Amino acid sequence: MKLSRPVSWFLLAFGVWSWFVWITFVRNLAKDSSGLAFDDAGDPTGYFWVHLVLAVVSFALGTAIGVIGLRGLRAPRAGRSG
Repeated sequence: MKLSRPVSWFLLAFGVWSWFVWITFVRNLAKDSSGLAFDDAGDPTGYFWVHLVLAVVSFALGTAIGVIGLRGLRAPRAGRSG
């Protein structure tokens, strides 16, 4: 399967965006003082663990999607000499 350049750029941008958004979220989650992420004793809550798992899965998917986009951009194009 060959990806067009616009689709490849979109996939690469999606992967980068996913990392940016989830890194920001995890930083904010770690600094949470509202009581959602950590209880009064400072122990992680269910909210923390669920969102940490979501972030890890999103990092993995963002990486995979970004790599597909990068490979699409680096693939040789028909009609190009080189």
